[in-house]
Amino acid sequence: MIRTAVASSLALALVLSGAVAIASQANEGTEPTAADADKFTADAEKTLAEASIEGNQVGWVNATYITDDTDALAARVGAKLTLLGVKYAGEAAKYQKVAGLSPDTKRKLDLLRNSLTLPAPSTLGAADKLSRIATRLQSDYGKGRGTLDGKPINGSDIEAAMGTTRDPAKLQEMWTSWNDNVGAPSKANYAEMVGIANEGAAELGYKDVGAMWRSGYDMTPEQFAAMTDRLWKQVEPLYKSLHTYVRWKLNEKYGDAVQPKTGPIRADLLGNMWAQEWGNIYDIVAPKGAGDIGYDTGALLREKGYDPIKMVKTGEGFYSSLGFAPLPDTFWTRSQITKPADREVVCHASAWDIDNKTDVRIKMCTKVNADDFVTIHHELGHNYYQRAYMNQSFLYQNGANDGFHEAIGDFVALSITPDYLVKIGLLDPSKVPSADKDTGLLLRQAMDKVAFLPFGLLVDKWRWGVFDGSIKPDNYQGAWDSLRLQYQGIKPPVARDATRFDAGAKYHIPANTPYTRYFLARLLQFQFYQAACKQAGWTGPLHRCSFYGNKQVGANLQKMLEMGQSKPWPDALQAFTGSREISGQALVDYFAPLKKWLDQQNKGKPSGW
Repeated sequence: MIRTAVASSLALALVLSGAVAIASQANEGTEPTAADADKFTADAEKTLAEASIEGNQVGWVNATYITDDTDALAARVGAKLTLLGVKYAGEAAKYQKVAGLSPDTKRKLDLLRNSLTLPAPSTLGAADKLSRIATRLQSDYGKGRGTLDGKPINGSDIEAAMGTTRDPAKLQEMWTSWNDNVGAPSKANYAEMVGIANEGAAELGYKDVGAMWRSGYDMTPEQFAAMTDRLWKQVEPLYKSLHTYVRWKLNEKYGDAVQPKTGPIRADLLGNMWAQEWGNIYDIVAPKGAGDIGYDTGALLREKGYDPIKMVKTGEGFYSSLGFAPLPDTFWTRSQITKPADREVVCHASAWDIDNKTDVRIKMCTKVNADDFVTIHHELGHNYYQRAYMNQSFLYQNGANDGFHEAIGDFVALSITPDYLVKIGLLDPSKVPSADKDTGLLLRQAMDKVAFLPFGLLVDKWRWGVFDGSIKPDNYQGAWDSLRLQYQGIKPPVARDATRFDAGAKYHIPANTPYTRYFLARLLQFQFYQAACKQAGWTGPLHRCSFYGNKQVGANLQKMLEMGQSKPWPDALQAFTGSREISGQALVDYFAPLKKWLDQQNKGKPSGW
């Protein structure tokens, strides 16, 4: 619940060691009353809100000025903030069954109790052990190396190489070495961590850690799991059509010995270590003639003399065109828009809300290219969301659920269409690509956005099974491979056995970052986008729509954003889309022309695996 930008392993280690005394105090004293619960949530909110500002300020300094000293400051404040989170989660648990709770207090107690990703139990020594294991898992991942041509290669470099290498032997070497060197050694530690964290979840009133994660969606854990299954069924036919086409193109390039015409796709051939997004191999699958969409946004930006500041001003202009107030002066004086020349910084793009009011900022090392132009529109979406809910009480200053915040910027970025580029003077109207370029445009998007869907779902499906005990340590690898085959239709390039732990070679597993949020965000962005286009009166192909300049869309969007997390997410969704259900139909509608084309290309070819 504490939304700082800093969460260091050191902070986690310091904090969890203090969880024992706090958790054990939660059951002391007389029977609590509804009035006690009201006072507790009010006090917790006040303390957390005040503490978060210091955490945000220190986190910002550390991210934009990395030194040993700022690392130490960030670790100290991170420890203090996480300690508060542990304290209030444990305290909130004892108020859950108090009679006469108001809906507002009940919701805030749920948010506090569900604020921890990895709960520490009160058993003497267990919290220390959990912190050591969690810290070691993240540290070992960060230091992990694969090999290329027999030489060590770090994580970021191996990811890049997986996207550009086309030699199957080298791809197999990188894939196998990364999974063997990074995943397998962490298996025993991970299994031990699961047992300890499950004890902590039980103390907070949950069946296990997976059930705790699924409880953060205004429904029961069982209802949430069923909802994700329903959503997958909506988009599965589109994924299977894409899979069939890509398998055929890979067979064309590599031959039967490397990639057969039938069955699953070899995981290392898809341009990504985890086969989660396939855009890096678009050159292999691009349709002749239609593959080139006719313009390059980066080239247009450079031709028009754009610099990073003008790119951000243009992004602001999109939101202003919807009726949102301009960004404050402090945004421009305090944001990091380009990489400083005189110090180390974190370049990974992020959006910040420093004071829970109007001090919003972005942190980027912006380059004048198409990717960063999209990223700017995305990051600003976070800032406008943050500013919209600033009048909510602190515990409600968040996205309606964890998929919403990512989806807001993503759906706005979908509106960077040729129509939008014409309106802002970047693209000459005579150079708007004709309809025959739509196949390439949609296929390139689908290689990332559609290809990701099954992976976005299966990561946590695997973890839910691990946490509830249905997947035992001796079947970690078998269950992972089985889910990858079932949902993605992929297989490892080499045989795997029970000593392997490929799941541990994906950052979010050792880092204990819930993953279903990314699956939800991929669907929500298209649902928001379709709703905005309908409100704007768009009648053409959905993927060509831009709602730039439509004040009604902006007013409707503001109604959803300003709710924050104060109401169950179906209320927020209904405020903008008219629907109370997350749906995959909008994504299916968006890619409908591509699905028709794919099915024509796939005629006579076996589907599935």
